Amino acid sequence: MNRTSLAVVDETENSERERFNQWFQEEFAKETQARAETKTSSMALIATKGTLDWAYPPFILASTASALGWDVSIFFSFYGLELLKKDLQLGVSPLGNPAMPMKMPIGPDWFRSIDWKIPNAIMGNVPGFEMMAKSMFNSTLKQKGVASIAELRSACIEADVKLVACQMTVDLFGYDKADFVPEVAEWVGAASFLPSAARADVCLYI
Repeated sequence: MNRTSLAVVDETENSERERFNQWFQEEFAKETQARAETKTSSMALIATKGTLDWAYPPFILASTASALGWDVSIFFSFYGLELLKKDLQLGVSPLGNPAMPMKMPIGPDWFRSIDWKIPNAIMGNVPGFEMMAKSMFNSTLKQKGVASIAELRSACIEADVKLVACQMTVDLFGYDKADFVPEVAEWVGAASFLPSAARADVCLYI
């Protein structure tokens, strides 16, 4: 075979290779798009806080994601287990939370818009301060039409958000399972929850 014939063969092979590569890229793009359109997004939340102000983020995020059609699960560990109790007794602890502004739920607009910068040292030493903070927080939520934690939790349950309790924490604190809502889907340890968290599209620690 002469050089001219070899050049023709090489050109033909390159042309066929380019056509195949183009076809493959087009088919791969179509398959990727089809999978993306049919895939259900998922989110895993790890809730570790048991105060009223920290109870809102996991339930708001979970209920919103569920409303968007996502598969959602929340792993409640340590003080986060307080959010699963039938009798919710959630307080507000400004101590150690310097970013938390104190706002008055009563009075004219200019008065209610003031951020009262009260030092943590005062918050922690004034008797009844945490009860007052809780009352003010609840009043503000009510005025703004924000749902209660019980309502948000019910919304999550109705939306099939998977509530997972940390069994290790239950044992550690000596909790009775009868104290918690019956909708708890699983009582497992971190080792059982982490694989599902690893597969989730969004994983958040709160």
